[in-house]
Amino acid sequence: MYRLLIVDDEEIITDGLYEVFNQLMSETLDICRAYSGKEALNWMSRTRFDIVLTDIRMPGMSGMELTEEIQTYWPRCRIIFLTGYSEFDYAYKAIQMPNVRYLLKTEGYAKVIQTVKEVMQELNHDIQMSKLLEQSREQMDTLEFMAQGDYFRHFLQESHSFYENQEALVQDFDKLNISLDPKAPVVLALGRLSYPVGTVYTERSEILASTRIIWNSFMAEQPRSIGIVDKHGDILWFLQTSLYSEEKFSNHLIRYLEGTLELIQEACLASLGLTIAFTISGTSCEWGGVTQQYERLRQLQQLKIGDGISMILMDRSDQFDATSIKEGYMLSHKAGIIEAHLEAGRATEFFEDLDELSKSMLHANGKVQRTIEGYYSIALVLLSYINRMGLHGQIDDYGKLMRLDDHASMKEGFLFLKQIAEAIFKFKHKDERDRASHVIKRICHFIEEHLCEDLSLVRLAEIHYFNPSYLSRFFKQERGVNLSEYIDKCRIRKAKELLRDGDLKVREVASFVGYEAAHSFTRFFKKATGLTPQEYRDTLSVNDSH
Repeated sequence: MYRLLIVDDEEIITDGLYEVFNQLMSETLDICRAYSGKEALNWMSRTRFDIVLTDIRMPGMSGMELTEEIQTYWPRCRIIFLTGYSEFDYAYKAIQMPNVRYLLKTEGYAKVIQTVKEVMQELNHDIQMSKLLEQSREQMDTLEFMAQGDYFRHFLQESHSFYENQEALVQDFDKLNISLDPKAPVVLALGRLSYPVGTVYTERSEILASTRIIWNSFMAEQPRSIGIVDKHGDILWFLQTSLYSEEKFSNHLIRYLEGTLELIQEACLASLGLTIAFTISGTSCEWGGVTQQYERLRQLQQLKIGDGISMILMDRSDQFDATSIKEGYMLSHKAGIIEAHLEAGRATEFFEDLDELSKSMLHANGKVQRTIEGYYSIALVLLSYINRMGLHGQIDDYGKLMRLDDHASMKEGFLFLKQIAEAIFKFKHKDERDRASHVIKRICHFIEEHLCEDLSLVRLAEIHYFNPSYLSRFFKQERGVNLSEYIDKCRIRKAKELLRDGDLKVREVASFVGYEAAHSFTRFFKKATGLTPQEYRDTLSVNDSH
């Protein structure tokens, strides 16, 4: 879903365009509005916008000045100037700016809508794989990528040790052509693709390569980044601002990353037919703290609601308990793969790999110590998960996990591991549904209690710690209606309730349900009920008299 911001100091124009687009394109556009350049910049600092429809001449900050600021925050954002002034110098200046179009207000709503649709088509075209492949000529060659990946996989195990020797770290980055500064803080982004069932290794490698191409095409304009595939098969990116970035953009990096990741998700879905979920750093960290930050991101992936959805989760240190982030860290390669399946909720793959490991351990031709090591590797994965998720009261006999002697045979021991895993997956599915239901109830309650406030998708996402696009999809998935439809229904229900009170004027009712202008409320109410607020109130009076 693309995001449109309408900016005009004339309230009647802003509100009129807002209502038109909400009526015609609410399924494909998340629409916001601002009544000044300053208010528009506040929106820009909070979330990504793909299209801005703005007047050129406004008090305080002109549309031209606003556009320059927008292109600092979101370089890919398209601008449509809408103005009543047709002087040549304004049109000429607008035409010279990148990603800008120019319309006269006299051309009417139809022309504005057509232009926005054309811009959306351009945006769709930009995320197609053919376009992205053309933009990926500067991609690092395969050998360099493999060398960098091998280096960073070692680095992730003990970043503090690498960081202690600054001189060696600088030399390593230089020799491996790592285009990042080892002395400057870094931001991490961990991406997990949802592969189709049955995808083989070579197919996964091709998908990963295509995903890196998509990433590079979207991240080429501002931040520097290096991406590797970690031992779990996820993609980890290290990011820093460009050497030439303004300080303003450096402070904006996390928000820029969050907004651009939405476009990368759209491109992966359009080009590869796959979803990708991201967990990202809430702040930058020194290179010595990369190991801990990486483990925090992996934990956040573990706690996400649902699976196979294009979500973006941000690491918020005040909401996360990191006391057990290193549990199970030194597991064997096979146990690590099984652990990744457990964390991602991939039950089928988990049990397939567990059965394979169990069979190989039980037929180890008398290598008792190897079999014991295999058992405890998986037992530690399961116990670590139970501890992190607080499942002690839901899993029976979990204490036997670390007591192999309590089992009559090695075979029974591995069957017990499978039983514990089945109980975990059963609870995990139930817990995800319960948490989803709780989150949606909390959002609905907030909406009902704050109808007179800003209930834009962006604000609701901020308050409840969601990514806006994910919140929109998640709400519809859980409730079966768009978030905007739900808000409208709440406003109509509350308005009807207030209109029964004859002491309140229509404009007061409008204010109570979030409409500053009474005429906008009247149009909204009539569209929903077929009656104006006053007509509705009159029908109540007639019914009461009878």
